Amino acid sequence: MHEPAVYLLRHGATEWSENGRHTGRTDIDLTGDGEAGARRAGALLAALRGDRPALVLSSPRVRATRTAELAGLTVDETTEDLAEWDYGDYEGLTTPQIRETVPGWTVWTHPCPNGETADAVGERATKVVHRIREALSDRDVVLIGHGHFGRVLVSTWIGQPATFGVHFGLEAAGLSILGDERGVPQVRRLNVPAR
Repeated sequence: MHEPAVYLLRHGATEWSENGRHTGRTDIDLTGDGEAGARRAGALLAALRGDRPALVLSSPRVRATRTAELAGLTVDETTEDLAEWDYGDYEGLTTPQIRETVPGWTVWTHPCPNGETADAVGERATKVVHRIREALSDRDVVLIGHGHFGRVLVSTWIGQPATFGVHFGLEAAGLSILGDERGVPQVRRLNVPAR
């Protein structure tokens, strides 16, 4: 018997994700490679899940909704709860650019002026975890979202603080699977590439 699981799909590659620019609120399209990655991720997801019922939730950003479409998913709901970290004044900048004025800056340890804190992102992730826990009673959950938020979600799933997300990597169009082992939250697979 299949135990329901959470399938976390990061959106396909964009120009900004390829060159390391922080992309929170900005709506940016997938690149050609990003579209191909989204299609491959959909094939992988179908092979792993089969045709079991699922609740499919997506960030409202076009890079996430387009990934869902290309992956062959029908989104039940878009929600800001799955949106990427709001980088505030650092939107569109790379980490080296930010470090020119804030040495040693990382999103995990420093604030984003006029943006979200790690704790605020963690609160959104906690809200998502509560929602998907309810849905898992009778079906899988598929989430289409973003890199930093996805890392926070994985951390939250296993009972760690948002900043623990620094320990995980999520590539564009990568798939992660979360579940439980005898009632204990578990990362079943992390960042399976869509190759």
